[in-house]
Amino acid sequence: METATLTPPLAPGHTVRGLGLPPVRGQEDDVERVLGHAIDAGALDELRRYGRCLAVTDELALVVRLFETPPGHTPAGFRITSELEADGTLRFGLRRDISYDADGALRPTGQLFSVDSANPYEIAGIAPLVANLTCNPSIIWDLFLSDPNANVGGVFKDRDEVMTEIARILGPGADMSIELEDPFDDVERVLDEAEHLRDLVTDYRLVVKVPHTGPVNAGNASQLLSGDGHLDVRYDEATTADAFRGHRLALTLREHGFRINFTLMFEPYQARLALQARPYFINSFVRHRAFQSQRMAALLDEHTATGDEAVLVALRAYLLENDYLSTKDADLDLAECRRIAERVVAYRRIREPGGADGLDHARHNLRVLRDANLPDTRLIICSMEGDKNYPDIDRMLAEPELADMARRVVVTAEPAYLARFASTNQVVSYQRRFLRAAGKTRDARTARSE
Repeated sequence: METATLTPPLAPGHTVRGLGLPPVRGQEDDVERVLGHAIDAGALDELRRYGRCLAVTDELALVVRLFETPPGHTPAGFRITSELEADGTLRFGLRRDISYDADGALRPTGQLFSVDSANPYEIAGIAPLVANLTCNPSIIWDLFLSDPNANVGGVFKDRDEVMTEIARILGPGADMSIELEDPFDDVERVLDEAEHLRDLVTDYRLVVKVPHTGPVNAGNASQLLSGDGHLDVRYDEATTADAFRGHRLALTLREHGFRINFTLMFEPYQARLALQARPYFINSFVRHRAFQSQRMAALLDEHTATGDEAVLVALRAYLLENDYLSTKDADLDLAECRRIAERVVAYRRIREPGGADGLDHARHNLRVLRDANLPDTRLIICSMEGDKNYPDIDRMLAEPELADMARRVVVTAEPAYLARFASTNQVVSYQRRFLRAAGKTRDARTARSE
């Protein structure tokens, strides 16, 4: 039977050591790693009655050696499990779970943090505090490898070198969500790329980022790389095969044993369809959706107030620029442009109290996730900017309705963005006061020594 485990102990003696059971011969060192682990008081009498010896799974032995875990400990990023076998062997194992720190201790809060970066120098400053990293080809190449101010001295040459160093910095406790370089490539080559990433950062850390593909396919992707970079088909006019390519790819990778971060989720209506791919992570992108909603609402309000057709011309240009329309819609009727924008703004509830912070899709996704049959799937809230995005998210996760779902959330952003919210003006004020007082103490000590 599988026994429940709790950390920390409920009371003295509620640990594996307190059972007084001997280790299986040859496993003494690995059994030592779990002796301080707490056990459920409800299972204590049964374990004492039927337990005969202590042992570990082959996977536990593999994991502690893979991550060069110090004697007497288990690595971060794993939950300690236990099972009482028919012969009385109480066997302990490890299950990947980024909610846990070293030695099976839960992280300080249910809601976890992640970094959206591929800069090892920047990640080093926050590494002990995060449980995940997310990156994509643009983050790796544009924001780090190709930027001499970031990749100082050109020390890192390619993605593999960067990911290897980041894995070293993060250690075993954080997952690494790495996006595919070409989701439109042949499936076999995609699988080869995923296998290569698994070899690079280990199966325990790797989460393969698979993007929603929409109307983009191998045949028209080149349109995004030439001219004005826009498609000749609208985002909502994709063929069935194109729209669900990402879903099918996610399922294929999952069938090959990979955990999936199904990314590029911007609207609530994407959530239930995305969950059919059984992902490890789904996403709520915050920044662009909120800002675009606010901009469209402002243009609509301006046109209502003035009746100036030039405002609708600006609205059409905005819709084209942000891919609500395709290149074939350059001369779309202005009244139709207004109807499209009104529909988007109404759906996003940006004018309503429940959606004015731009987080209605995140709330929706948490409600959907609560009812899903995927207990290990989490929501990543990402793509933040400005003074309000993170504070609004923080406030949302304290709302009574969603309090039980905070443990299913990972908040990810650039390290520098998160760093803004680790301080306040009063930190500076008090540090001034403390440092001045400390200076007086040093002066008095110096005077006494003289």
